[in-house]
Amino acid sequence: MTVPDVVTIGETMALLSNPRVGPLRHATSLDLSCAGAESNLAIGLSRLGHTVCWIGRVGADEFGALVRRTLVAEGVDVRSVVVDPDAATGLMVRSRRTDALTRVTYYRSGSAGSRLCADDVDCGVLRTAQILHVTGITPALSASARAAIRYAIEFAAANGVVVSLDINYRQALWPAEQAVLELRELARQADILFATEPEARLIAEGDPAPDSEALAVDLAALGPTQVLLKRGAEGGVACIDGAVQTYTAYPVTQIDPIGAGDAFAAGYLSGLLDGEPVEDRLRRAALAGAFAVSVSGDWEGLPDRAELAMIAAQTSSDEPVVR
Repeated sequence: MTVPDVVTIGETMALLSNPRVGPLRHATSLDLSCAGAESNLAIGLSRLGHTVCWIGRVGADEFGALVRRTLVAEGVDVRSVVVDPDAATGLMVRSRRTDALTRVTYYRSGSAGSRLCADDVDCGVLRTAQILHVTGITPALSASARAAIRYAIEFAAANGVVVSLDINYRQALWPAEQAVLELRELARQADILFATEPEARLIAEGDPAPDSEALAVDLAALGPTQVLLKRGAEGGVACIDGAVQTYTAYPVTQIDPIGAGDAFAAGYLSGLLDGEPVEDRLRRAALAGAFAVSVSGDWEGLPDRAELAMIAAQTSSDEPVVR
């Protein structure tokens, strides 16, 4: 079978969304899809021409079949997915109470994804990959899921596989006091670290630096050689091998911000896999993020390689600046 460029591990849930603005109780229909930070990234990388294997657990139910079918249709390798006969696929329900207020409810307690364990990590596949990408969501799901992520990272490091970590702190899943200890330890073992500014302040040791550039350097002091600090529409800061660079975002009309961070990470890792210099990695990451927020859905708006090439050929004052 194809050797993957990237292996990613986590939970993907079925997603029910109210297409209309207003209380969910008044919805007459719901859109059905699926979403998860790790599988969002897998789809983003696949569309950009890379081979990706997603490892996770789904239930032996229609939602689990939906997850597998969607990922296969997007070119993601699901050979290592475990179908759990004793637990249901997790469910996410999203509604917009107003144009500016989105509410998300999770039904994932005891889900198949939360039962992920170290035995589910396909070492044969992981050993052949260039990058392992994980997020801070999975360790929050259960003790066994936490053990799976720790094991995967240790195995990857021992076999020369680059470890990429997106903090993705979810307050609803675990308290900050517990999360910071685990996430900081995972950050120490990562080669590449993605974080928002609030997440960076959460895991930075000592008193967090007052400005973004110094904060990125603080994160690099934990161990990662590549730190990407995301600031949404304000761009962000990268600290790569000790050198700090800032970048601005593409100015676009935001339709749906969910999934933008996953798109950014996919764009950056794509550039890294292609051997691009830092400036081009950051441009690709910012561009992927701009595509994501311009379309409703967690992954539906992610660009393919042809779209990147088309946009990259344009000369515009709207092009982001990296310095």
